[in-house]
Amino acid sequence: MLGGGKEIMIKNFNIKPISKDKAKALQVKIDNKTKPLGALGQLEKLASHIGCLQNTLSPSLEKTTIVIFAGDHGITAENVSPYPQAVTHQMVYNFLKGGAAINVFAKQHDINLKIVDAHPQLINAKMGFGTENFLIEQAMTEEDCQQAIHKGADIIAHIHAGACNTIGFGEMGIGNTSSAAVLMHLLTDTPLEDCVGSGTGLDENGIEHKFNILEKAISNRNITKAPLTVLSTFGGFEIAMMVGAYLQAAALEMLILVDGFIATAALLVAVKLYPNILDYCIFTHQSQEKGHQKLLNELKALPLCNFGMRLGEGSGIAVAFPIIQAAVNFLNEMASFEGAAVSTRLFK
Repeated sequence: MLGGGKEIMIKNFNIKPISKDKAKALQVKIDNKTKPLGALGQLEKLASHIGCLQNTLSPSLEKTTIVIFAGDHGITAENVSPYPQAVTHQMVYNFLKGGAAINVFAKQHDINLKIVDAHPQLINAKMGFGTENFLIEQAMTEEDCQQAIHKGADIIAHIHAGACNTIGFGEMGIGNTSSAAVLMHLLTDTPLEDCVGSGTGLDENGIEHKFNILEKAISNRNITKAPLTVLSTFGGFEIAMMVGAYLQAAALEMLILVDGFIATAALLVAVKLYPNILDYCIFTHQSQEKGHQKLLNELKALPLCNFGMRLGEGSGIAVAFPIIQAAVNFLNEMASFEGAAVSTRLFK
């Protein structure tokens, strides 16, 4: 509950733990490939995970899609980012014109790209002209938070209906590392100073200013730590939509690819509501943003790579995607000892 506010109610998402029925058979299949036992390391664990998630010995990645959610944040009025709020809108058009890093990486790996603007145009998910300045008032109303979650869920249901079984989420929103830092702090009890980083490139003085603003904002908004209360008070429309998208994707038993700090902060909210969602997730990379490693540790997540990236946009998903493809491909296409007429081990 917010002080004097209404309880946020969202629809029920039926998120079940993934089945382990095929786990032993998958391990036998992996061990019988023409390689020493365990020689493919994390790829073997990935293959088993995806096979269990899809409940099959022959998993597949169908119509892999990255959805980018974009939205403005009122907190940017407090100079918590070196870039103006207008960059969010400008970058959305850059996505549409194919000029951003995520466009290049998605095209390289034949990943479908969808842009969801929480403003006018594109996939019509307009929630308003950005959130309010949460230093002064809560970022969004309970009704807007609920609506954003449901819109995010509806978008994923539509994409899944087009035979997509593998989904990832990116974001674009100047100021959204501020929201993510507060969500992380309040929902994990991690000290705020360990959650606040440089975002789009603040120097030490800028980070200190950002920390002071967020600390004051938290003290100004006297709320409980209920996940949806924290989200509506300090979140962004794009973060709330991502929460709904994560929940719907897991309910549809899709493979979920998790990007960097903001995307993981949105997932944190979803996890607090439905812990089983983690069964459906692969964490693609560790962001250079300060809080991300601690947040990954909180979720007991092992990212696939660390290239020192902190771009957002779903870029970490696209860069890591070939690793996930490799895990599925070796399981499906690599010969077995028997099929290749190769001698197995003399002893185990």
